[in-house]
Amino acid sequence: MIRITELRLPLDHAEHELRPAVLERLKLKDKQLLNFTVFKRSYDARKKSAIVLIYTIDCELADEAAVFKRFPNDPHVKPTPDTGYKFVGHAPAEWPEEKRPVVIGFGPCGIFAALILAQMGLRPIVLERGKQVRERTKDTWGLWRQSELQPESNVQFGEGGAGTFSDGKLWSQISDPRFLTRKVLTEFVKAGAPEEILFVSKPHIGTFRLVSMVIKMRAEIERLGGEIRFQQKVTDLAVENGQVRGVTLESGEQIATNHVVLALGHSARDTFAMLHGRGVFMEAKPFSIGYRIEHPQGVIDRARFGPNAGNEILGAADYKLVHHASNGRSVYSFCMCPGGTVVAATSEPLRVVTNGMSQYSRNERNANAGIVVGISPQDYRQDGKTDKSPVNPLDGMAFQRIWESRAYELGEGGYKAPGSLVGDFIKRQRSSAFGGVEPSYKPGVTLTDLQQKGNGSLPDYCLDAIREALPAFERQIKGFSMADAVLTGVETRTSSPLRITRGRDYQSLNIKGLYPAGEGAGYAGGIMSAGVDGIEVAEAVGASLLGVVPSK
Repeated sequence: MIRITELRLPLDHAEHELRPAVLERLKLKDKQLLNFTVFKRSYDARKKSAIVLIYTIDCELADEAAVFKRFPNDPHVKPTPDTGYKFVGHAPAEWPEEKRPVVIGFGPCGIFAALILAQMGLRPIVLERGKQVRERTKDTWGLWRQSELQPESNVQFGEGGAGTFSDGKLWSQISDPRFLTRKVLTEFVKAGAPEEILFVSKPHIGTFRLVSMVIKMRAEIERLGGEIRFQQKVTDLAVENGQVRGVTLESGEQIATNHVVLALGHSARDTFAMLHGRGVFMEAKPFSIGYRIEHPQGVIDRARFGPNAGNEILGAADYKLVHHASNGRSVYSFCMCPGGTVVAATSEPLRVVTNGMSQYSRNERNANAGIVVGISPQDYRQDGKTDKSPVNPLDGMAFQRIWESRAYELGEGGYKAPGSLVGDFIKRQRSSAFGGVEPSYKPGVTLTDLQQKGNGSLPDYCLDAIREALPAFERQIKGFSMADAVLTGVETRTSSPLRITRGRDYQSLNIKGLYPAGEGAGYAGGIMSAGVDGIEVAEAVGASLLGVVPSK
C-alpha cells in the first residue's frame, strides 16, 4: 500500500470530496484506486477564518510501482509502514505456577503489561490495592458529593488507575518507531472505544467510556489465563542476593516470583517508602505544582477557532501554553480538559489535590487546565542543605504533602479547595464573590487569599511566576486572564516526584527481576505513554522468561 501525508482540504469539505482529492494528488484515474482508508486526520487552525484539515491516507492501488516511479522523491508519497504488533514469543501450554510474573498496579501501565504478558501465555498475577472500577467509582463520587474520602479507593487508587478519572487523552509526544501507540489504540477499540481514536490527531475517550473499557480488558486478561486480585496491597518485597524473590501482601500472604512489574502510579507514597527502605535504587526528579484554571469553554473556542468555533469536527478547543518567568521559572499549561470539570483527586486524609476530567462529549460549560510551575529536587529538599549533594528521593512526597495540607486548611475543611478569581490573584487581593465563571470542583471552592506572603498556597516563587504568566497567556488566548476566571488549588501530582531508575533491560539498577514501569516509576506521563511503557516492560519480562531476544 501507499501512504499519502499532508493532504490538505478545507474544513467544510464534503466526505465525497476526499476520494477525488486522493486521485488528483496521485494523478490517477478512478479505477486505479482500489481502496483507501484514513490513517490520521488533524487540523491547522493558524488562520482561524480558513482552517484546513490535514489527512494521512493509506491507498490500495492497481499499480503501486507506477505511482512510485511518478513520485520518486516525494516525501509525502511513501510505502505504508507495517504498524502491526509482533510478540517476542509465546509460552508453552500450562505455564508453571512458580514462573508466573507479578504486576503491581492496574492502571494504564499495569493493564497493558498484564495484557501483553497474558497474550504471551505467561498467566500474570495482578495485585491492585484498590477496588474494581465500578465500586471505585461509587467511592470517588462519595468524596465529590459527601466529602467522604476512602484512602484505598479514590481517583488515584483502583482499577484503571488515575487515568480513568481524566480527560482520557490518548496522544503523546514519545518517540514511537515500533508503532506501539497503535497497539494501545487497537486494544482500546477492541474494548469498546470509538473507532475514530485510530485516526483523529488528538483522540480521547472520557471517564464513562473508560470504565466499561477497563472492565472488558480485565475480562480479556482473565480469559487468557491472567489473574487480577483487588484490594491486595503490597507491603513488602523479598530480595535475596540482589534478586527479587516475591512480595508480601497486607494480609500477610506471600507470593513467590522472580519477576515483578512495578506499575504503581505516582501516588503510591507508602509503597515508595517501603521500596526505599528495602534499598531499591531511586532518585529524586523534577515535577511541577500549581493550580487549576477555569474559563467558559466558549472563550477558548472563539480564541482558537474564530468564526469556526462550534464546528462539530473541531469540537471543544484545547490549548498548550508556556511562559518563562523573570524569576527563572517555567510556567505551563498541563492536562488541559476541554468542556470538563475540576475534580478532587486526593488519596490522603486532610489534604486537597485537584485534577481535571472530561467526558467523551466534552460538553460541560467550562474549560480547565493545570497552570503549573516546574520545580527541581533542590527546591524541595528537606534537609536544609544548599549544595548539590543528592536529594533524598522521598523529599518530593514530603513537599507535596506540605502544600496539599495547606490547601485543606485554606479550603476550611471538608475537602473544599481554596480558590481565587484571576483578576484578584493578579492584583494580590482576596476574592469575595464568584463572577461569571462558576467553579466545577466538588465538594466546593472556598474563596480566599492564595498569596499570603510566606504563608500562601504555594511557594512564593511559584506565586510570582504564575502571576506574571497569566497576562502573558492573554496575549496568546484572548480572555485567558479575564477577571472572573477561577483558580483552584492545588495541583501537586503532575508526575511522580521520584524515579525508580532502571537499566536498558528495564530492570532495577540493583534488584534483578524488578521492573519499574509507567508514571509512578518516572517513565511515563499520561495514558498513552504509560500503556506503551507497560508493553515494553512486559516484552522485557517475556524475553527473560522465554529466553528470547526482545523486540527493538
